[in-house]
Amino acid sequence: MNLAYRTLLPLIAALCLLLPVAELRADSGQSTRIDETQQQDSAAKKRPPYLVYRDKSDYILRELDLRPGDVVVDIGAGDGWWAAKMARRVGVEGTVHAAEVSQTQVDRMKKKYAKLTQLKPYLCPKDGTGLGENTCDLAFISKTYHHLPQDKLVDYLRRLRRVIKPTGRVVIVEAYADLASGRWKEHAFSPGRLALQAEEAGWTLVRCEMVTGSRHFMAIFARPENFIEKKTDEKSKKQPQGRSET
Repeated sequence: MNLAYRTLLPLIAALCLLLPVAELRADSGQSTRIDETQQQDSAAKKRPPYLVYRDKSDYILRELDLRPGDVVVDIGAGDGWWAAKMARRVGVEGTVHAAEVSQTQVDRMKKKYAKLTQLKPYLCPKDGTGLGENTCDLAFISKTYHHLPQDKLVDYLRRLRRVIKPTGRVVIVEAYADLASGRWKEHAFSPGRLALQAEEAGWTLVRCEMVTGSRHFMAIFARPENFIEKKTDEKSKKQPQGRSET
């Protein structure tokens, strides 16, 4: 091997190792670096404080990793802002069920998004989605969880297990209770409390992080069965068929 090549070889190897890392870092989401104190207040000047997290919609949608053909239920879809963005991600072969308890909101979404045929606004019950078993790949609950009956939150999350497919997820976006102030305190939730409720309901926390530049957090849950190693019980293995020796 010539000397020049031997000199370059370690450098080439190092680059091969660094390139995948750089790619992963580029796709890993938002930076946690804080460029200025109270940066969320600076962002709030552009939008009402309770909507600042929408400025991070590209990041949130990337974390959802929606694919063509996915079926989503947007619980508490409101004006359909998130539902419309997700509908474009899942394409015409997918579906976004925009669930609302207000018929007025449902009618407004139907009119506003009439051309977005994969977006399906509907009137849902207050204690669940009203959808069939194993019908959805994702449940998205943005700024709605704190509105659900406080004494039945675990039951609500438990019922979602029937609606979400075995490999599906639940994503909840809420204002961080400890960081909210004034009247916004009533429209926020504790991520720690949410994680405990979800675990009691049979979900596993996959990720929970602040949506930087806001006072909101995003928590992603999945079924714990997807992370449990399946071991074969040696004693339960059947013996080979055939005549036994005597």
